[in-house]
Amino acid sequence: MSVSAARPVDDRVPGGFLAGLRTRQLDHYPDTVGRYGYLVLTVIVTIALYYELYVSSSVATQQIADLHVSFAFYVRLLAFGNLIGAFGSLFAGITDRLGRCNIVVGGLLVTGVLVAFVIPEMTTGWGFGITTWVVGLVEGICLVATPALIRDFSPQVGRGAAMGLWTMGPVLGSLVVSVVATATITGNLAPADWGREYLYSGVAGLVVFALAFLFLRELSPGIRDQLMVTTRDRALVEARAKGLDIEASLQNPFGQLLKADIVVSAIGISVFLLVYYTAVGFGTIFYETIFHFSAHQANNIGDWNWGINALALVVIGAVSDVFRVRKPFMLIGGVFAAVMIALYAGLATQSPSYGHVVLVVSLLSLGLGIGYTPWMASFTETVEARNPALTATGLAIWGWILRVVVFLSFILLPIVIASVTPLVNYGATVQTYATRYASQLAFVKADPKLVAFAQHNSKVLDFAATHPSLVKQATTYGTDLKRLATLEATDPSQLSAVEANASKLATLQRLAPEVAVIEAHRSLFLRLQADPTSPTLQAQAVAAAGGGTTGEKVLATIVANQSTLGPALSWAAAHPSVIAFAQAHAALLGFAASHAAFVSQATRYSTELTALGTLEATHPALLASASAHGAQLAALAAVPAGVFAYLQAHAGAVVSAAKHSPDQWRNWYWICFGGIIVFLLAIPLLKGRWSPSKARADEAAHEEMVREELAKLGH
Repeated sequence: MSVSAARPVDDRVPGGFLAGLRTRQLDHYPDTVGRYGYLVLTVIVTIALYYELYVSSSVATQQIADLHVSFAFYVRLLAFGNLIGAFGSLFAGITDRLGRCNIVVGGLLVTGVLVAFVIPEMTTGWGFGITTWVVGLVEGICLVATPALIRDFSPQVGRGAAMGLWTMGPVLGSLVVSVVATATITGNLAPADWGREYLYSGVAGLVVFALAFLFLRELSPGIRDQLMVTTRDRALVEARAKGLDIEASLQNPFGQLLKADIVVSAIGISVFLLVYYTAVGFGTIFYETIFHFSAHQANNIGDWNWGINALALVVIGAVSDVFRVRKPFMLIGGVFAAVMIALYAGLATQSPSYGHVVLVVSLLSLGLGIGYTPWMASFTETVEARNPALTATGLAIWGWILRVVVFLSFILLPIVIASVTPLVNYGATVQTYATRYASQLAFVKADPKLVAFAQHNSKVLDFAATHPSLVKQATTYGTDLKRLATLEATDPSQLSAVEANASKLATLQRLAPEVAVIEAHRSLFLRLQADPTSPTLQAQAVAAAGGGTTGEKVLATIVANQSTLGPALSWAAAHPSVIAFAQAHAALLGFAASHAAFVSQATRYSTELTALGTLEATHPALLASASAHGAQLAALAAVPAGVFAYLQAHAGAVVSAAKHSPDQWRNWYWICFGGIIVFLLAIPLLKGRWSPSKARADEAAHEEMVREELAKLGH
């Protein structure tokens, strides 16, 4: 019976849609529409899982700053997340026994909740790390189950296109990360805002969970555990399924598959993808710290990277199906990727334009896509050649090796690129300070001696800047201030007495002619004081004062000021030494009286004025320079106190890291280049032909075998 005459296949689950939510298994191989529906849904699930897994790459710089962890610590968190995910992948081999769907659906629910609502609330590195480890464990299981589902629904002849669809999952997951970040991040994201990218990712995962819960199905063990080369094999596969000993085929699964062709090939593809996982985890850090692109620009590079890669994965997968060979495409992709990595490594030590970086990244991504999809198809075919019932186990071995290699590479990366921590933790702040306070820093660099002098004498210079008139007067009247200070030091009691009786002394000085007359005729004026209305005494007093009009004026002045003049004369009679002191220093005391406000201020700020005088004597040039550069020194003083301390603590490390970081990144990418060489050397171990004609001959022989088997079974 010809294959085309096989009966139509009913891919519906017995018992209807609701029953399908419980069993999820299909007893018949689905028709073309149903098969592609399950393939597309599985790819959507894969995209959602990788979106959640890779979302950290869009905000890695901000997370490191906000969680206050070093780059090395952050990388170790990711590394151990991959190690935990590796054992999740190994555990996923159990889906050969338990099935794939329920594990995938449950995993979507767990990761969606954690990514959307738990991780964004983490405020410490350990809290963030532990929750991401849980996500890594669950996704390590799910991300082995999904390619197993792809294999189940895709015969070998169409496996390249199908695996191209699946491999779009991680790539489109990365692309979604970049696209969403590009759309939601403008310029440079504030460190505390990284959680919102996780919210978007987790909500998307929960939406996909709902779709998978309602519509995702899998083949029953009897059908999926067989080798299917083309869709024309399905009648034979279903007929064999009725008598297939499933338990026997699942005995000692790892013993059956831990062979060189599977293990070495898995190692080869794992090191081939080192550059891919570097881009996923640290691409934005590389672009921001080496090329100084903004967070928005760095994520936009990811749009090109993952977009080109996704296109290559699907197209090359389909093309390899047309030619019926995988190995030539692996070789072409590997060689092309190796050349582009060599160019990419060189960019780290150059100053390329944004467009130049985008071009090289895109071509590198193209090479990776050309090599990866054919490998995935060929690897599943290699597993099937040993035992098609152990597909998930084979993929679990691949997933475990892949994640262990990523773990080891992430442990190695901070050692090779030791410069990232100061650049990520302190670089942005150092750059901000260096830009904002560029003129102040230039001033410090241009005249460090003056700055040191100004800082050491800041109080004195601040005083001079805030009291310019006082300083000017002190300079003008410096000699008088010194003499006055000498009096204060040598005869403080007399000076104090003069200051305390200043009004009396002022009266005596103001009425000096009248005082002289009184002192010369003291007895006369005492009698006049006792009998002020006596005409005789008044006439005598006028005569004593000079007679005539002059004498009358003097007497009138004495009488008018009698209330103040009398006490002043009495005090003078009792304090002759004070009077003598005042007369001896009349000019100096006059200066003090006429400049009382200035003298008071000078006395108040005597310490500052003395210190300023000392600077004038010992460092006249520096003091003059400080005065001439007052505006620059004032701007320097206005810089927040912590800025220079921060720059002093971290600027050196940042400068050193910026100097060495390009070489270190270049060395890392040469390690990635070596990984591609290992991949190329492992290609011959995989199942499959190099020659399209021989591959088509194998396919024809298989179809003949199918016809013979169906004839024996009566179909």
